Formats: sequence, C-alpha cells, structure tokens
Amino acid sequence: MPSLQQAATALGWRGQLITEVAVLGQRVSALVRVREDVHRWRMENGWPPEPDPSWFRSWFEPELHDQIPVPAVDLVGVLVTESRAGRALRSCGTLMTLAPCAVVLPSSQTSDPWPLVELDFYGIGVVTIDEEGDASVAISPEDRSQEFGGSVFGRWLLELLYHRVMTSVLSPPR
Repeated sequence: MPSLQQAATALGWRGQLITEVAVLGQRVSALVRVREDVHRWRMENGWPPEPDPSWFRSWFEPELHDQIPVPAVDLVGVLVTESRAGRALRSCGTLMTLAPCAVVLPSSQTSDPWPLVELDFYGIGVVTIDEEGDASVAISPEDRSQEFGGSVFGRWLLELLYHRVMTSVLSPPR
C-alpha cells in the first residue's frame, strides 16, 4: 500500500504502518510508534501482547487491576481509505476519539467544499492521492483524543496493534 505510506509521510506521521486492522466493523490502517523501553521490559517480564478482547474483561475484576501491562505502542494516527468524501465522516467519526484520524481520498473528491468543511470542523484530516499516487494534505487532522479520554476499547486496540507489530515487523515470519 504505497499510497497509505505516502499519506502517512505527507502528514508527518512516523512509525510503523499497520494495514488492514479490523476496527468497529471496518478495515483501517494505523500508524504506531513502538515504545522500545516498554517493549523491552514487557519481553523481559513475560508480558507479550494480549490481542484477545476477552482478556480485557479482567479489568473489571478488582483483584486483577494491578496486573495490566503498560502499552508498548503509541497510536500516532489512523488512516481510512474512502472513495468518496461524503462517507469520510461516518468512517472516521468514532476513530477520532482514539487518535488523529485522516481519510485518504482520490484527489478528484475534493472539488465539493461541503464535505471538506464538515471534516475540518470535526478535526478529521484529508489526504488526497492523485493519479500518479502522490499524496497531498488537504486538511491536517487534529488530535481530539484527550477530549474523550481513554477507554477499554482504545486500550485493547493498542494491544492488538502491538501484537500486529510483534508478528509482522519486530519478528517477521520465517
């Protein structure tokens, strides 16, 4: 997915691009940065990634609260590919509560100003990809995650992304 990497680069996002992440009924891409010190500590102390959502049910059992590992990745941003600007708000709406979210659109979809004004109002970024595959930032995304606070879902997503980084980037299959 060179256009997604180019979109992340155009936004100034640095880290590992994880594609095809199933989140809230759709497939998105996430850019994460590994927290090397935390990753090292977790590996040395037997805390591998916990991508199974049922594991997080233990968070609601008070006797297990002291056994939650520190997140080993930071979510830099979420990229959602759409073919039309009109669907971008629905695609990014919930995701913008977790990290900056940008929709990747064909450059031909930016001629109508209304969807772009609405996306800008909500802090959703827009990156256009032209016919040659070059990325350009039409609207910079805002980080609104602090307005919404953390969630169990967001914490689980960090574990899922950590798992994906571990299996595809840090320890690629042989």
